[in-house]
Amino acid sequence: MESLDTHLTRRMAETEAAGLRRSLRRMENPLGTRIEFDGVPLINFASNDYLGLARHPVLIEAASRAARDWGAGSTASRLVCGSLGIFHELEETLAAWKQAEAALVFSTGYATALGAVPALVGAGDVVILDKRVHACCVDAARLSGARLRVFRHNDLDDLERILIWARRPAGDAAPPAHILIITESVFSMDGDHAPLRELVELKERYGAWLMVDEAHAAGLLGTRRTGLVEALNLSDHVDVQMGTLGKALGASGGYIIGSNRLRDHLLNFARSFVFSTAPVPAAAAAALAGVRLVAGPEGAERVQRLGSREDLFQSELRSSGFDLPAHPGALFPLVAGAEDEATGWSARLRVRGFLVPAIRFPTVARGAARLRVTLTADHPEADIRDFTRAVVETRPQKVSPQ
Repeated sequence: MESLDTHLTRRMAETEAAGLRRSLRRMENPLGTRIEFDGVPLINFASNDYLGLARHPVLIEAASRAARDWGAGSTASRLVCGSLGIFHELEETLAAWKQAEAALVFSTGYATALGAVPALVGAGDVVILDKRVHACCVDAARLSGARLRVFRHNDLDDLERILIWARRPAGDAAPPAHILIITESVFSMDGDHAPLRELVELKERYGAWLMVDEAHAAGLLGTRRTGLVEALNLSDHVDVQMGTLGKALGASGGYIIGSNRLRDHLLNFARSFVFSTAPVPAAAAAALAGVRLVAGPEGAERVQRLGSREDLFQSELRSSGFDLPAHPGALFPLVAGAEDEATGWSARLRVRGFLVPAIRFPTVARGAARLRVTLTADHPEADIRDFTRAVVETRPQKVSPQ
């Protein structure tokens, strides 16, 4: 049997040869869209801080005040020695913003999925995932012990085929006790939207539950800017809404939105909630400030400003021959194909002063490596024009405009 060091060395050599090795690069002095990366100043086009709230003075002051008032850490699970008031205030504010009965906050978005899904389904149930749903939902479905099925991305016919199978399985298999469909509303690697109206119709026809991850929609879409579910007026038809506090809301953490019964069930059975030390109070306070800001006039102004940046970026690239998706959004995939093409493109842009890391397998499918460009409300228009020019001039020669 090989030693652990020998095994790890071999695995990393294989990863290196496949062009998939990852490493940490130290970032200093993050000032909005301007960062210092490995000692080199760059303009950041990879952040999920869509509305530019992560360094907003209101959020920073809220976090600082909470650290002074509540301490640096939460010391235990919320079920052990008391649940700090700041978490209750955040959950009440999230629920009111989403116009739902209740919310429950987790330490991260990943922990949210890992806790919620196995608490809702298990052996004897079926989980049906969109093929491009985030890895946290895939891992949560596997952990649940339910039978796992995957439908082709946004393919309603394929989903219905699986729903029919689930209700009338072949052979001796018994029909599942429960069926849970999981999708993102705005997909994190492609930026396209799930057909939520049609998903709701199918889940109701076949008696399934629907869980929607609003990570890349909350704060950006809808009249109240709560996400795509609200924008399509489907809040009463989606059983479980999941989201993160670390993207448009500018802080960190994750949450589940739903009924009072759902919240009560999760705080009893979601293991990543029950057995985790609560998030630090400063993070909850920053998130609370972020929700309030997004829900108010400044949030509306920032979303409008971001929209103008999206329009500028799309028009600049389209005029250079790029075929961008028609859907609105601040997330743009520029597909290079092979892993080395994507990493080379990213490296050439870094030389030009722009940070856009390559996204590779297993985050996306093999042969679908890409640059995942994200815009924020704080990107100056001049930077967007300079960046689009650099994207065009450095794109791989083997790849046609995407």
